[in-house]
Amino acid sequence: MSRYTSATDRDRAEMLEAIGAASVEELFEDIPEGVRLKRELDLPPGMPENEVFDHLAALAAKNTHSDAEVTFLGAGMYDHYVPALIDSIISRSEFLTPYTPYQPEISQGGLQVMFEFQTAISELTGLPVSNASVYEGPSAAAAAAYLARTQTKRTKLVCSRGVHPHTRETLVTHSRGFGTEVVETALDEHGATDIDALAAAIDDDTAAVFLQQPNFLGTVEDIGTLAEAAKQTGALLVVSADPLPLAILKPPGELGADICVGEGQTLGNRLDFGGPSFGFFAASEKYIRRMPGRIAGETTDLDGKRGFVLTLQTREQHIRREKATHNICTSQALNALAGVIYLSWLGKRGAVELGELMLKRTAYAREALGLEAINPGPVVREFAVRVPDIDGFVKRAREQGINPGYRLGRDYPEYEDGLLVAITERRTKEQIDALASLVREAVTA
Repeated sequence: MSRYTSATDRDRAEMLEAIGAASVEELFEDIPEGVRLKRELDLPPGMPENEVFDHLAALAAKNTHSDAEVTFLGAGMYDHYVPALIDSIISRSEFLTPYTPYQPEISQGGLQVMFEFQTAISELTGLPVSNASVYEGPSAAAAAAYLARTQTKRTKLVCSRGVHPHTRETLVTHSRGFGTEVVETALDEHGATDIDALAAAIDDDTAAVFLQQPNFLGTVEDIGTLAEAAKQTGALLVVSADPLPLAILKPPGELGADICVGEGQTLGNRLDFGGPSFGFFAASEKYIRRMPGRIAGETTDLDGKRGFVLTLQTREQHIRREKATHNICTSQALNALAGVIYLSWLGKRGAVELGELMLKRTAYAREALGLEAINPGPVVREFAVRVPDIDGFVKRAREQGINPGYRLGRDYPEYEDGLLVAITERRTKEQIDALASLVREAVTA
């Protein structure tokens, strides 16, 4: 629990006297007038503590967590089962405060976790080098954009509309800072990246092309064919990937991706109202010195025993600020630890079996719902459909304790009646059938 320490008028007077300022206004006189607020903060009047408690409790009661309903909501965050083993390990005192390992000789456990994490991400993505995690998926994509900008010296980024809307927004925001322009390309009639539109947008000033696998609609993209179009002028190919489907899909690195980034929440991290989670970043070896964050390496000590060190640290605290590639600090190291524990718990065969289970249940759900498909091609864990009277349908589903999915109209006006339905191993046949029953009621109403 956070501690609140109040400051009385007497306290403020004593502090001002100690630093030699006559008033708070004098203390802040060096702040330019143009950036001063010059008014009171727009806050409601104060309330007694008991009323504040009741007010906050009422606000909290408006939230519904995934264990209190049957949720088909996905769109980048998914309701997967998190084994008890993870909480048991990450709650240990040596992991609970995983700060930057400044002294590797006494941080061997933390460094080994980073090293094992990097190994797992490299195996999933098919790329030889991985860093020790970043904040989350969208900022990992932004870091890839910066790498491409500095590597190619070009000023244009081409991004498929199939990339997560939050990632696209993050790319646009970060691009303003390092002088690049983001050009978005359309999806085709099957909810996949339009290869002709993508190729037409790429020119000699394109630093990187961004794709997602599977894309936001759940479509499995033809990365190999798209890679050929992406690299026609020497641009880098960045693929944002969902890590769990990679167990049954060909890794982006084997299909021509130079960089693979992604959101790691599905790996042993609960939804937790949207965070925190972690992002991952893997790349071809030639980009290792431009990669963000930290990379742990394996070595031997003076006695010939196996040991771990921080091989590269490209953040501004360790090298000259103008040479830094990221501001990463502790990152989300505890969340990344949960990710590597989860992957170890699953194992290679378990990851494949989980992927196959999602594949089969998703196929069953798409057929059971019987709605018009927005993306009729291959999908793994998520699919998009058109829903008649979507407002009424969603309302009736929520009244039955079912969250039917993500309304695509929030981000895609062309799919105003679209619903994105996500399937995980927690969604049973009975739950899918219940959703399908609601669909039939809506269609016949």
